[in-house]
Amino acid sequence: MKIKQISVFVENKEGRLSEISTLLADAGIHIRALCMADTTDFGILRLIVSNPENAQKILKDAGLTVSLTQVIAVSIPDQVGGFARAVKILSDAGISIEYLYPSIGRDQEHDKTAYIILRVNDNERAIAVLQANGIPLLKETDLPHI
Repeated sequence: MKIKQISVFVENKEGRLSEISTLLADAGIHIRALCMADTTDFGILRLIVSNPENAQKILKDAGLTVSLTQVIAVSIPDQVGGFARAVKILSDAGISIEYLYPSIGRDQEHDKTAYIILRVNDNERAIAVLQANGIPLLKETDLPHI
């Protein structure tokens, strides 16, 4: 149930995001989810992509600092309280969310599901607690469908 996330250290200068996204696009790698956290001088671009190992190699070969980490992805109802319920389940279990961001994809057929990428302090416990409470988790093989 864990998903590989790419983290890229990015200088905060014009054209860097364009360079990274073009490298991935040219390699046929689809970006499924992303977020950027920045400071004055640099940022960390976090990506869920269709081929994380190849993306990591391409970006490293381009001279970028890249790492792979494990995150989880949940499927929640796209309605008032859907997100709050999932977060409360984790909070009640004493699991901390380090950061989160939404996926670009949505349930194409019903358009009533949202996908959230979560970095938590304990993936295994989070997976168990979420599953026990009926919160669907995504696998990497689910990603082409969102």
